[in-house]
Amino acid sequence: MSSTNGKAEARKPLPEPAVAYLDHLRVEKGYSPATLAAYAEDLAQFEESLADRGLTLAAPETVTLEAARGFLAELHRRRVAKSSMGRKLSALRGLFTFLRRKKRVTGDPLAGLKNPKTDKRQPKALNVDEAVALVTPGPESPAGDGSREACRDLALAELLYGSGLRVSEAMTLDLDDLDLSQGIVRVMGKGGKERLAPLSDAARVRLGEYVRRRAEFVPEPREPAFFLGARGGRLDRRQAARIIDALARGAGLARHAHPHMLRHSFATHLLESGADMRSVQELLGHARLSTTQRYTHLDLARLMQVYDQAHPRSDESKS
Repeated sequence: MSSTNGKAEARKPLPEPAVAYLDHLRVEKGYSPATLAAYAEDLAQFEESLADRGLTLAAPETVTLEAARGFLAELHRRRVAKSSMGRKLSALRGLFTFLRRKKRVTGDPLAGLKNPKTDKRQPKALNVDEAVALVTPGPESPAGDGSREACRDLALAELLYGSGLRVSEAMTLDLDDLDLSQGIVRVMGKGGKERLAPLSDAARVRLGEYVRRRAEFVPEPREPAFFLGARGGRLDRRQAARIIDALARGAGLARHAHPHMLRHSFATHLLESGADMRSVQELLGHARLSTTQRYTHLDLARLMQVYDQAHPRSDESKS
């Protein structure tokens, strides 16, 4: 890449295909300015890498797998964090998905690339924009067609993201476990431990819409299960996983999604917004605080920043 010395050089404007993609994310997907700025930086770095090889995003059909691998190798040499590398690849995958939908390219030069492996013990979270996109279908998404299945699928996604349920907990819910008027769901967690979880306003709306259409699934009116499959029986975990991944694809996300990812996103976004760990532990139904701590991405630098700002004796020179 052209600029590796820590001082950012003045960059040329992004090529039109990249600008069109960012406009799509801003106007149609509603991405935040911070996320758009990060994606623009990622695309600019890739464009610089392409320029070193005589290529450009202005002619996206000429971009090759070898060029993409070269970009990844440069990131490795610069010791870019694996999470940052994954985000950059996500931005590039999103770009080429967008260009294929617009019929501006036919192939995907990133198809042979895998995201860098991260710690398998750390669950993955969607960022806020991705989570909102997943539960807010656009006109081109199958989940926006108003069908009974779309109504159910969006209710499930809002529940998982809005209340942080395990997929197994959501699948075992019965109709009388939800009190939409009070905004509460009764959950049977691990070890048979029962807890009450709050429902977000968005979840209450989606769940209410599904309740009104639930009868369309049920050949037997006395079926207690809340989430139902096409034949009227209880939805299972495998079906739920397919539903969430389909919603992610419909939202144009550049990675697969699964139900636990929404649970982790719920916890991560609460913690990032200042919720205390103990409260999040209770909401998740964790028996031990150490389990909740594995859900956080809070690095040492951020923890030290919080400490310095909040603790009265963090810096005695202040007094």
